[in-house]
Amino acid sequence: MKKGFTLIELMLVVIIIGVLAAMVVPRMAGRSDEARKAVAKTDVDSNIATALKLYELDNGAFPATDEGLNALLTAPPSARNWKGPYMERAALDPWGKAYQYKSPGTHRTDYDLYSLGRDGVESSDDVSNWQQ
Repeated sequence: MKKGFTLIELMLVVIIIGVLAAMVVPRMAGRSDEARKAVAKTDVDSNIATALKLYELDNGAFPATDEGLNALLTAPPSARNWKGPYMERAALDPWGKAYQYKSPGTHRTDYDLYSLGRDGVESSDDVSNWQQ
């Protein structure tokens, strides 16, 4: 007597896996973009914000717009008491683009920090430190 699976048994398993995938995949679609937005929000509100606050405590002011977030990695000429680096590496958003930084800010008095989101242009998918 031979042991093994018949063609019908294998087809039944393939069909069951196909049905399960058809139920699960649509529920997972769109979740990766939500997760990326959550990571960007954490970076903007916590990770990069903390590095900027430490820089400001050491130097008396936030980096100027033209110095940008690079001032957190290497000392700019304007830094009086730079004790960095304040971050381990350059800050890239979850879509692989640089975070945008302006100081003084347009929306906030200290600085504006934001990601342009998936599309890379100012639009409704942006993640910023002035939006909740």
